[in-house]
Amino acid sequence: MEFKDYYKILGLERNASADDIKRAYRRLARKYHPDVSKEPDAEARFKEINEANEVLKDPEKRKAYDQFGANWKEGQEFRPPPGWQQHGFGGASGFSGGDFSDFFETLFGQGRAGARQAGGFRARGEDQVARISISLEDAYQGTTHPISLNMPEQGPDGRIVSNTRTLNVRIPKGVTEGQRIRLAGQGAPGFGGGPAGDLYLEVSFQPHPHFHAEQRDIFLDLPITPWEAALGQSVTVPTLGGPVELRIPAGSQTGRKLRLKDRGLPGSTPGDQYVVLKIVTPAARTDEARAFYERMAAELPMNPRADLGV
Repeated sequence: MEFKDYYKILGLERNASADDIKRAYRRLARKYHPDVSKEPDAEARFKEINEANEVLKDPEKRKAYDQFGANWKEGQEFRPPPGWQQHGFGGASGFSGGDFSDFFETLFGQGRAGARQAGGFRARGEDQVARISISLEDAYQGTTHPISLNMPEQGPDGRIVSNTRTLNVRIPKGVTEGQRIRLAGQGAPGFGGGPAGDLYLEVSFQPHPHFHAEQRDIFLDLPITPWEAALGQSVTVPTLGGPVELRIPAGSQTGRKLRLKDRGLPGSTPGDQYVVLKIVTPAARTDEARAFYERMAAELPMNPRADLGV
């Protein structure tokens, strides 16, 4: 069956007030009433208008419809949302079951079958997804992180309003970028006593001045001197867990990648830290420095572009 956009049928925005809905319904009902309208599709349009009004004028039905309706468009193939349990609302403004579409009956248990059902309806709240940005240090150590969320709610006048709430979220040690943290029962509230949905926080990493992460592995560009690269030397290297000593192999070149095992993000299989060497050449700012470079050129002749054929 196809999704019905009740707001579009009445020519309204989703934040329309109860008075807006009432005015739109009266205007369109007069225009398309089969007893007075000359439009060829008047009867079908009149039924659509009545059905849209039946949902949007009722705060409980409208809230249920709004909870998942934002994710669908008019004419899309429709499936009821997960956890939806169909129950009746009782009579509907005196209209018979045949005046409502299959879409309406699927959601609200209305019509001939729904009219026989007792009580309200029960549905699980919709799951929500939000993004949370943390530092690599927080991902490495684990922490508690406060977040503020704007949750849409329906106000007393029928308008959709935003309500801010703050949660203290425990960030697990070793979380990776793109991973989702599930907060059970912190999503949209349920209906008719149904359980609330879950809130999923999708983790992103803030830019770091030195490191970047690829899954659990951490990468660092490490500046070294020409003599550290040529002769080999132990140097101090920063990691998320604190500084460690790393041996630079003699004859290293820029771009060489060295591994520090298990120095990446923690986990059942910890990541590694990869150190990418970057040779930094001192500037020849004095006559003595220039003379030193000239001796190097004379005593250590080489053509670094030989592989390029030049």
